[in-house]
Amino acid sequence: MLTTISLSRHITAQGQKTADHADGRVTIADGARRLTGWPIARIARTTSALVALLLAGLAGAPQLQAETLLNVSYDPTRELYREVNAAFAEHWTATGHDAPQIETSHGGSGAQARAVIEGLNAQVVTLALASDIDKIAKAGKLPKDWQGKLPHNSSPYTSTIVFLVREGNPKGIKDWGDLVKEGIEVITPNPKTSGGARWNYLAAWAWAEKNGQDPKAFLHDLFAHVPVLDSGARGATTTFAQRGIGDVLLAWENEAYLSLKELGEDQFDIVVPSVSVLAEPPVALVEGNIANDAQKELATAYLDFLYSPEGQAIAYKNFYRAWDASKADPADVARFPKLELVDIAHFGGWAKAQPEHFGDGGIFDQIYTAK
Repeated sequence: MLTTISLSRHITAQGQKTADHADGRVTIADGARRLTGWPIARIARTTSALVALLLAGLAGAPQLQAETLLNVSYDPTRELYREVNAAFAEHWTATGHDAPQIETSHGGSGAQARAVIEGLNAQVVTLALASDIDKIAKAGKLPKDWQGKLPHNSSPYTSTIVFLVREGNPKGIKDWGDLVKEGIEVITPNPKTSGGARWNYLAAWAWAEKNGQDPKAFLHDLFAHVPVLDSGARGATTTFAQRGIGDVLLAWENEAYLSLKELGEDQFDIVVPSVSVLAEPPVALVEGNIANDAQKELATAYLDFLYSPEGQAIAYKNFYRAWDASKADPADVARFPKLELVDIAHFGGWAKAQPEHFGDGGIFDQIYTAK
């Protein structure tokens, strides 16, 4: 079972626990690293509630009451859903309902999907990849046609993959081909656990195809330049931005803009490659974890709120490419550069891409050699 720890106020990491310490901290193995921090259950009421929910679910305890909602999300959506939750709670109470208790859990998308399958009692999932929600559907917790139940293939916002480099771009990184030059260190999470990392991988593959290179050989060379694989996108951002490792971070566009906002535009620059992917993070109602009709009403309204003009404005504000700009700040909409985007259909859809590239024995396993 994965353990989540806090490294700082806003930074967490996830991995297998390897040691307990007398002061209450624990050490986890996160890819090639050993990290020590406070278990999430000790540092915040919200995350303590999540641990309690998990234990209760595994013990066969009753499901959550109607005015409680657990959203299990992927790694870099903390800021987005902190704002969404507050706005939705205000909207919900304004319509005559009791104030809802909304909890969120964050981690690598693949790991989060496994947690829900294994018993984490989420009513809503907001993950990085449709294939991760497909796995939850295969476990019988929601219908197999879940993606057709909400607009835009159940993706209320989109993103893409860009490069975050150190201020002034000292290594002169302009496109994917520069990442495999001698002396360049690339930071990306592990595609086996992180949805964002799978988008990174596919974007690099698409560039290699369009530039007449052998994609498999290019990805092999690219990952030879990766010194460490974090389990999720936020951990990779911490490695690059706060630990100072690497020359370039392959990042969700929203995560790159957030780094500029929080850490300073004098610290980093964003480089937009010539080709990237249309990343469509989907959302779904986990019908198998719904306690009653009242809770279903709450969870359904929560997902619908993501598509409302107010919810879409919040997505734009948090650096996501949403669909409805009617209530968004024009500056939030105008910030996004235009670039050539390849969608998942180019790879045959997730039903083909997931096992072919990221399944056991797939192409990633064939090309990657652990440091």
